[in-house]
Amino acid sequence: MVDIEVNINGKDYNLMVEDHLRLIDLLRDKLNLTGTKEGCGEGECGACTVLVDEKSVNSCLILAGQVHGKRIITIEGLGNENNLDPIQRAFLEKGAVQCGFCTPGMILSAKALLHENNRPNRHDIREAISGNLCRCTGYEKIVDSILWASKSMKGEGGLGNE
Repeated sequence: MVDIEVNINGKDYNLMVEDHLRLIDLLRDKLNLTGTKEGCGEGECGACTVLVDEKSVNSCLILAGQVHGKRIITIEGLGNENNLDPIQRAFLEKGAVQCGFCTPGMILSAKALLHENNRPNRHDIREAISGNLCRCTGYEKIVDSILWASKSMKGEGGLGNE
């Protein structure tokens, strides 16, 4: 067992966790944050993407003990139905959501990108989401949504500013 202190979605936790517990299992099974999805369990699909100190991380590949002292954001920590994050709103408005399984991971990968680069081009976006698999959309609407969100966040058009 290991004692960790971690901030998840703005809330501080002091937890005792098993040495072998993965971050995804802590989030889903212990904290009931089920927006984080497990697809492959091998870091190949990106469905389990969360932000650790603003960087996108596959939560199936990191142990809970490794996030001691870190700040974690899951999809539940971005916005809510009354106040969506601009990226969430863009995905809905531009039709980037199909079955929805990959959506939380895609949105969090986009959030990490826009934190580092608020003027991404299509290549930057494709590179940032390259670790996230989608079987439904063909990626074009996802890339379009991230571009729109970027513009909206800068007040240069995009959603709500057209």
